Amino acid sequence: MRRQIMPPAAGLRKTSEAGSSVPDPAADSLVASTSTSGTEAGALRTEFDFELPRGYVDAAGVVHRRGTMRLATARDELVPLRDVRVQENPAYLSVVLLGRVITRLGTVPVVHDGVVEEMFASDLAFLQDFYRQVNAEGHTRAAVNCPSCQDTFEVELGGSRLGES
Repeated sequence: MRRQIMPPAAGLRKTSEAGSSVPDPAADSLVASTSTSGTEAGALRTEFDFELPRGYVDAAGVVHRRGTMRLATARDELVPLRDVRVQENPAYLSVVLLGRVITRLGTVPVVHDGVVEEMFASDLAFLQDFYRQVNAEGHTRAAVNCPSCQDTFEVELGGSRLGES
């Protein structure tokens, strides 16, 4: 099974290598493709590129859209649970977790939970979904048969929030 992350509609803006926002002539092309098996030609893929729908705007007004996320470790999912902000507000878990696994975002020197906090809600939702796709490897769905009609369909077994698997 192969999942594909598509860019926003044609004509929208993208971020240049220097981090500035420029027109995107190729907005219809594929941005990121992740193999849900986790391997490509026998090698384990641990980093995945993405492009945010809107982009993170830094203090200087520069829009950063392209980034890289790495696979999460057990430590990445456990350490945020000790964070006081997460203990007081469990919804904060995804912010802290994404701050740990995003390794690059445009020309932002260091990506951390403070950067994730300042993202637009649509970008946060995109990153939460991307995190699930990258880390689930297709293991959160199971094929089941209906006992009355015998139809086969898939059900979601994983948690509904980041860090719940």
